[in-house]
Amino acid sequence: MSNKTSKKIKVSAVRRKDPFLQRESEKYADPLPSREYVTQTLAEQGIPLEFKRLCKILTIEDEECEAFQRRLGAMARDGQLMQNRKSEWLIPDRLDLIAGKVAGHPDGYGFLTPDADGEDAYLSAKEMTKVLHGDKVLARIIGVDRKGRAEAQIVEVTNRANSRVVGRVYEEHGVRFVVAENKRISQDILLASDGIKGPKFQPGQVVTVELVAQPSKHSQPIGRVVEVLGNYAAPGMEIEIALRKHELPYEFSAKATTDASKLPDRVTDLDWHGREDLTGLPLVTIDGETARDFDDAVYCARQGKGYRLIVAIADVSHYVIEGGALDLDAYERGTSVYFPRRVIPMLPEELSNGLCSLNPRVQRLCMVCDMQVSGSGEIRRYQFYPAVIFSHARLTYTQVAAALYEGDLAEQKRLGELVPHLQVLDEVFRQFAKARAKRGAIDFETVETRMEFDENSKIAAITPYERNDAHRLIEECMLAANVCAADFLEQKNCPGLYRVHEGPTPERLIKLRDFLGTFGLQLGGGESPAAKDYAKLLEKIGKRPDRQLLQTVMLRSLRQAVYTPDNLGHFGLAYERYAHFTSPIRRYPDLMVHRVIKSALAGRRYEPKIGSGDWLEIGGHCSMTERRADDATRDVEAWLKCFYMQDRIGEKFSGSISSVVPFGIFVALDDVFVEGLVHVSELGQDYFHFDDAAHAMVGQRTGRRYRLSDRVNVQLVRVDMEANKIDFRLV
Repeated sequence: MSNKTSKKIKVSAVRRKDPFLQRESEKYADPLPSREYVTQTLAEQGIPLEFKRLCKILTIEDEECEAFQRRLGAMARDGQLMQNRKSEWLIPDRLDLIAGKVAGHPDGYGFLTPDADGEDAYLSAKEMTKVLHGDKVLARIIGVDRKGRAEAQIVEVTNRANSRVVGRVYEEHGVRFVVAENKRISQDILLASDGIKGPKFQPGQVVTVELVAQPSKHSQPIGRVVEVLGNYAAPGMEIEIALRKHELPYEFSAKATTDASKLPDRVTDLDWHGREDLTGLPLVTIDGETARDFDDAVYCARQGKGYRLIVAIADVSHYVIEGGALDLDAYERGTSVYFPRRVIPMLPEELSNGLCSLNPRVQRLCMVCDMQVSGSGEIRRYQFYPAVIFSHARLTYTQVAAALYEGDLAEQKRLGELVPHLQVLDEVFRQFAKARAKRGAIDFETVETRMEFDENSKIAAITPYERNDAHRLIEECMLAANVCAADFLEQKNCPGLYRVHEGPTPERLIKLRDFLGTFGLQLGGGESPAAKDYAKLLEKIGKRPDRQLLQTVMLRSLRQAVYTPDNLGHFGLAYERYAHFTSPIRRYPDLMVHRVIKSALAGRRYEPKIGSGDWLEIGGHCSMTERRADDATRDVEAWLKCFYMQDRIGEKFSGSISSVVPFGIFVALDDVFVEGLVHVSELGQDYFHFDDAAHAMVGQRTGRRYRLSDRVNVQLVRVDMEANKIDFRLV
């Protein structure tokens, strides 16, 4: 053994004595110091250290210097470290600096959201000239603003979030600039005239600019046009803008496209190896009329006093190899994005609409959850296994509802021998529904809408969309399979991703109880209410006139669902454990759960190789992509609704107050299903103040109150297509 090798083993052994380094030593044969240990060492030294000195203290070998430099750089980007003017490394906390992310406001000011726990700090418009929305910075608190909020001053920008920006070109006095579509970026981006040829564009067009100079204390951001999207009102432009504004991946890599084209167009003989043959069972898919990808097929039969329920899910993991080009693209997307009239799929069409779609009358590979359900809707046993199925029919919710619940004889005749199987499915659904009510799952009433388009791809009408029992039947079957998947992870002690929905925070709970108290209502459960307590209160509220108000406030008290390796249960569904297993075509977490289950069935422990390989970071990424898709979809729908309403200025409507904010009230229109703002200045001849606890605007002199869910009549006075805003005035 060489001296060099001996030294390396000795160094690694020394590092492994430190508890902070244990995790690192398990990952690497020759580990670098962990972030925690680097921070601890700098704290113990008590002074800023240059790179060479820090390497010596931490016994970093010459060949490790480059990797260690990258680790320090990553820590700096995350605000854990910074370098001074002498390029020495130090801990920001020692300088009373706060690391955080900038959140811009359309009016020019912004806020600093700390990376660690703490309150947001105000950033003045002057400070915001140095940064753009999303940038990461180090800042110090310099006092309080006129509203009593902590005010921060930016010391250093540690990471720039925007390399490209989508916006609209304007020209004033011969100067061309771009106004960003993301209104949180309030600075105009000057267009460079550096002589470099680029695409031709005209004022008024929508373009993508590449930033060649970031903003600073003394200069605006400067960009160069790299893509011309076209005219602002062109059909489909709203989607093109949303894709770029929210940085949604919308083109597959060349390697992923090539890999997809090489896949077979059917199940091969080799694919059958190790799989159960379920082709003889009359499994069917039940989806909406416009669905193109079919994740799941179902079958149910009576078994003794109970039922055998089979939920077969497309085996995406068989074709999408971890770490391959298709997998990397799918992970980056995280989810399919469903815009009106257009889908940005997580997987190429060869998979999403072909091999992995459970199309009728063809063989398909599946992962199966095979359940034994008692007569009272309790899952007694289950097993997972890979199989080959043959979907006997592609049914729609409308067809199934007509045959089972409306007594449509023509539809029953059309479905023929499938009807008895559907009737058994309905039986098990009824038992699941009873079990759902018994455990106290929350059922908030919501109105879903559907956009209808004309030949110019613009909204012709917005209509309510009612879910029938066929929707609920499939939903309960999917819930059952997801619960089994989560139980499997826990029973096998397999790390994976759970779908977690936590109850109210203590602060939200106090606000909710205070609000309910003004109505003489009480939420049970003490300091830790369960879903059952929410369900009981909803039942008590019944059909009272203010039900919508009370339900909305209750819903807003709950937290957002996320993906995490920590099983914290699903509050809304009243499950102790819950995971997503049933949609691997369109959700990456489901694909991960499939991989975990298949590895466990093969006697192996699954370790992810995608992303950082850390389950917590993977869950955070998947949660982010879900929120990103939701935000993009909302933007597109808002633009379409503005376009729909712009020719109706002056018309009067009735509606309900859907939200109360410090600057006014939002009103959701009846029948039209569009939302707009009545600004606080339009509420009447009075000074109105926002009452957060009461969800109301209250007149100082008159005492007039505008409260969440109150009925109002309004007139449409303005539609701002650029800001996606609709303004009303009270009638």
